[in-house]
Amino acid sequence: MNLAIVKSRAQEGIHAPEVSVEVHLANGLPAFSIVGLPETAVRESRDRVRAALINSRFEFPARRITVNLAPADLPKDGGRFDLPIAIGILAASGQLPDEQLDRYEFYGELALDGSLRPVSGLLPSAWQAAETNRLCILPADNADEAALIDRNHVLPATHLLDVCAHFTGHQKLPNHILSEHTNNPANIPDLQDVRGQHRARRALEVAAAGGHNLLMVGPPGTGKTMLAKRLPGILPPMQTSESMESAMIWSISMHGFQPEHWGIRPFREPHHTASGVALVGGGSHPRPGEISLAHNGVLFLDELTEFDKRVLEVLREPLETGRIHISRAARQAEYPAAFQLVAAMNPCPQGYDCDRRDHCHCTPEQQRRHQSRISAPLLDRIDLHIEVPRQNMTSEQTEKSESSAVVARRVMRAHQHQINRQGKRNATLQSSELEQHCKLGKENQGLLEQAINRLRLSTRAHHRILRVARSIADLKGNKDIEREDLTEALSYRALEEFR
Repeated sequence: MNLAIVKSRAQEGIHAPEVSVEVHLANGLPAFSIVGLPETAVRESRDRVRAALINSRFEFPARRITVNLAPADLPKDGGRFDLPIAIGILAASGQLPDEQLDRYEFYGELALDGSLRPVSGLLPSAWQAAETNRLCILPADNADEAALIDRNHVLPATHLLDVCAHFTGHQKLPNHILSEHTNNPANIPDLQDVRGQHRARRALEVAAAGGHNLLMVGPPGTGKTMLAKRLPGILPPMQTSESMESAMIWSISMHGFQPEHWGIRPFREPHHTASGVALVGGGSHPRPGEISLAHNGVLFLDELTEFDKRVLEVLREPLETGRIHISRAARQAEYPAAFQLVAAMNPCPQGYDCDRRDHCHCTPEQQRRHQSRISAPLLDRIDLHIEVPRQNMTSEQTEKSESSAVVARRVMRAHQHQINRQGKRNATLQSSELEQHCKLGKENQGLLEQAINRLRLSTRAHHRILRVARSIADLKGNKDIEREDLTEALSYRALEEFR
């Protein structure tokens, strides 16, 4: 037989389109060509595959070898096609039986001695292979990651000879046994470490209950970063679909996915010197940025006013849609970015003792310039604005507060109310759904209108106040939004008074 077809998959964002590796052997002068829009790493596989076959004691055909990666208009990159190309050559030259090849998908980079090296971004491929009921043959170092989908569909191998022995019947590849990984909750900071700052703790609980964005304003050293790092510990547990989405994003990123992180909400805190591309993703081969790595988790921006204003503006679209679309001349990619934004900033540009009161020496113009680094449209998209003041050391501040486990139970009850009522978190309610789920009485409606007129709030801010009030009512177990719920939600727009 002069033709063999082997299945594999390319990487296109978090999607893995199927690729047919078609290998044809023809008469003529010996040659080895790869077509189908291969990039440099794929073209270089000719030398890796030739050396791997020879060093594994196979015969390398002295014929004209043509490898077509179909579909031809889909770019292919990376070393993942080495193994399917090698298997295709062996099948086309009759050195390997090809009767069962259509039941498998192959991935893996070949070393010159024929051993298999891991490749990045295999989780989306394993997901879609399982959807088509195909078995995955891949490097052993990728097996734990791929087995998160379905361990019965993963056959790990360490060498090309292991794969060939499987198809010749000499030694079948065993189903992968997932390594034992434990998610240690002790590694997540506990809210009990925070002493005092009761209002900030309450705002953090409300944010966790409804999935709301949070901005903390206060002088240095008052616990803003400490509070932010404890938010993941009180968020509702991740659903399987959420864990899978987050894992697939990390799998295709430069960081890779570690199986022990399964089910743990991500927490990302990029430095204020980060560029717009670092936040939203990009590059010639668009990769996910910080907002996608924080998908289903928390994106913490410390020293918010130190970020470039143009960088912050790129957050506006994903904060609304939960997705980011990256377009480049040759490629486009769309990544999910449903993150929970937590930001911290100083109220003034002065030094350590700045508290906007007795010790503040900033002029009104300095304060105005400092606060103008955050645009009104971005501020509108942040649901809760709270002040985190400096505290005096008293017995009240040194007493232990509630642990994350206690707060998380209240948050989980509120979250369950939302799922039972509307099937989603309050922060994601659409404008058309607010009238049904966030309906106010006549008196409360009048109070809200007065506050909106006095603070000159936008319609977007109006909707976000309603969502926050709904989350506060859910924490109390109230069916309807009461006056206390609404007034507390209004109190979380403190920064409007600063501006």
